[in-house]
Formats: sequence, C-alpha cells, structure tokens
Amino acid sequence: MVVQVALPANGSSNGIGEVAIIDPLAVRNLRHLVDALHATTVVGHALTSDLKIFADQFEMLPAAVFDTQLAAAFCGYGLSISLLELVRDLTKVQLRKSQTVSDWSTRPLSPRQVDYLVDDVRYLFALQDALIQRLRERGRLEWVLEECRSLADATRYRPDQSRIYLKIPGNARLSRRELAVLRELSIARDRAARERNIPLKYVIPDDAMIGISQIRPKKIEDLMQLRRLDNGIRRTFGKMIIDAVRRGEAVKEEELPAKPVRSLTAQRESLVSTMNVLVNAISAENELPSTLLVPRSALERVARDLPQTYEAFVETLGLAPWRRELIVEPLWRFLSGRVPLRIEGYDEGVPRTVVGEP
Repeated sequence: MVVQVALPANGSSNGIGEVAIIDPLAVRNLRHLVDALHATTVVGHALTSDLKIFADQFEMLPAAVFDTQLAAAFCGYGLSISLLELVRDLTKVQLRKSQTVSDWSTRPLSPRQVDYLVDDVRYLFALQDALIQRLRERGRLEWVLEECRSLADATRYRPDQSRIYLKIPGNARLSRRELAVLRELSIARDRAARERNIPLKYVIPDDAMIGISQIRPKKIEDLMQLRRLDNGIRRTFGKMIIDAVRRGEAVKEEELPAKPVRSLTAQRESLVSTMNVLVNAISAENELPSTLLVPRSALERVARDLPQTYEAFVETLGLAPWRRELIVEPLWRFLSGRVPLRIEGYDEGVPRTVVGEP
C-alpha cells in the first residue's frame, strides 16, 4: 500500500498545492497522518476500502469525506465509474494508466510510478467542484452529503460481533447449542485474524468451524479428529479454540441463539422480485443505480416481516431520510395497492416501466 495526499493550494479547494507520497514500508508509524485526517475533510474516489483499512488498523476515520465515485453515481454516471473516466469527462484530461499492473512492492518507486500516484489525487478537488455544481443543479447535493456522512461513520466498518457467525456456510444445520459454540468461535477467530492481520481462513477454515461446533472438543487432542486443522493451526490456536468451545457450552439455555431464519418461500421471493421492478423503474427514471436506492436485503426484510403500518415499513427498510419521498413512499403505496405499474412504448419499440396511473 502507498498513501497519496494532495493538499489544496493556499488553503483553498480551488486547486492542488503539494502532493505527498507516503510509503508505509519506510514510515512505519502513520499515527500523525491518521490524526491529521481525523481533523479534516478527505476527498477521494471509491473510498470505502481505504476507510475500512483506517477503521480496522487505527479505529479512527476522517472528520468528513467526499467520495467522487459516489457523487458521480448521483449525477447519472453509475456506481462503478473509474477515476480515469471521470477525470476525462469532467476535466478533459486523459490520465496515464500504464502502471495499473505495476509491482508496488518493489523499492525504490520508479519515476513513472510516482507520476501515476500523483495523477491519482491531482484532480480530486477539481472533480469535487464540478460534481457539487452538478448536484446542486439537480437538487441532490444533500443526498450525497448524507451518504458521505455514513461513509465517515466508524460503526459502518465494525461488524456486529454477535452475528458474524451467521456468515459461515452451513450454520443453518446446527442446533442452538452448536450455534452458541460457533458464535464464540467466530468472535475468537475474528479477533485473532485482526491481531495478526491475516485472512480468517488462515486462523480456522469455515468448514472446520462447523466441524468444531459439532464435535465440541474438550481438549486440544480432540482437534485431531478434524482433518482441516493442520498441526500449525492446532499448535497456534488450539487453546483459543478450546476456550471458545467452553464459553459456548456455558451459555444458558434461554440465551442460546435462535435458529437462522429460513429462506423465503416462493411467494415471498416473488414479492421481492415484484418490489424490485418498481425500484428499477424509479431508479431508471432518476438515473440512479437501483442498489443505491434500496439494497435487496431491505426488500427481503419487508417480504419476511410484512410490516402493516407505514411507520413499521419505514423502520423495516431502515433507509436514509433522503430516500423517503423518492422510493419509500411509492413502494408503500404500491404494496398497499394504491399505485399500479404499467408499460408504455412497447409497440413503438421503446418500452418503459411507469409508476402510477396514465
């Protein structure tokens, strides 16, 4: 990883002053940088993965962020526009991307690599200015600022430790007691992986997590029953595993985790698909990605819970306030049978899904 930081000229966002390239292989302690970013607004492109690194490693994020890729989505560019494309469209500059597949682990960095790194941040303030102007013209600036505030919320990058076991394939076939063991194992594994900065599978593979939860070993020697646990894992994490199993065994009966919710029935899957038709129609009409409006998981919650009042419906969806008028209210009226969907332009070869009466 290499960190590039562009500073505005004369304290203004109208232009770039200096660009600093920080090499974590040479500068091991980035705390001063993290503290400085925590006190300012950071402009970047596709910031989520970068912010997650800061949240994981330093438990600290910038005071505010402006994500040019996210802002571009609200301007009709889609969710995955590249920095190169956005710079070309908004500033008419063609960036050189010859170093995209470069080996960034070698040192020293070549002049071409340095130029590439500088170009990655050189135009961010210009993009911010251009996008803000377009967002104001479309009345969407507050929408973007609200979404960017959520990006700078550290809780976004901290998984609910009590629920991470639900991501492990095969958990649905476990008993409630076995789920309690799996939950404790998952928390311990996640902590160990973070401390060592290694993938979860290098601590305990997923299938071994299910096996451990089923056999519930009492001592390290019992782990020999699991072929997926090699000697290195048993030696390094054996005690951690046995301790986690013991905690799972000690959970009181009334506090055992509930069995995972089963998959939706065919009829409720159909309801999700039907709601998605309306979501896609509204997203197309407003030139916004449908996933930016409503994630599928929110629609599945509605199909599972079937909220009976508008207030309960809003709570079940759990969406940001800017989406209320745009998508939440039409979706509620649609489910209540008050707003129909129809197709226009089919005979002319330009079909369009339309929400509401003709």
